[in-house]
Amino acid sequence: MMEKILAWDANFSQRLRVAEKPGNLRRAAKFFAHSGDSWFWFLGLALVGWLGTPFWRWRMITLGIGVLVTAVVVMIVKFSVRRRRPEGEWGDIYRSTDPHSFPSGHATRSFMLATMALLFGPPWFAVILVIWAPLVALARVAMGVHFFSDVFVGSLFGILMGWLVSSLSIGLLVTNAVL
Repeated sequence: MMEKILAWDANFSQRLRVAEKPGNLRRAAKFFAHSGDSWFWFLGLALVGWLGTPFWRWRMITLGIGVLVTAVVVMIVKFSVRRRRPEGEWGDIYRSTDPHSFPSGHATRSFMLATMALLFGPPWFAVILVIWAPLVALARVAMGVHFFSDVFVGSLFGILMGWLVSSLSIGLLVTNAVL
């Protein structure tokens, strides 16, 4: 049964792939595939936290903690499962620094950020991230660095991680406000 599921996953992932096809769809997939990189988010969160108002500073610190915690959880799972990435040419940096694909760290991170944005707002920020997160996940499959199941499970992990980190940070805020 597992062989059939993995075969379906590989076949479906291959049909979504545009990494070898020049054009606008490939350019868009490449953009979204990179937009979920952790270094990009750390830089952006640090800038907004440094230059932003207290309203944004608290959110950026909380999102940064979410990115860190999520990265640790994803790496533990990746090195436990050790599923190889799909074969391909694109994404050498990902292939050389992290040869494991399950779950997708980019999908987990993007859905974690979108979930936290939904819970903390503001609404316009949440809408942008809710639209962006599935585009990142699908772009990782389209560029051939993940199977569909990697991003599907990563998306579920991201929603769970976003909810957990948000719950913990709200708990800390309430505790500090009471003290």
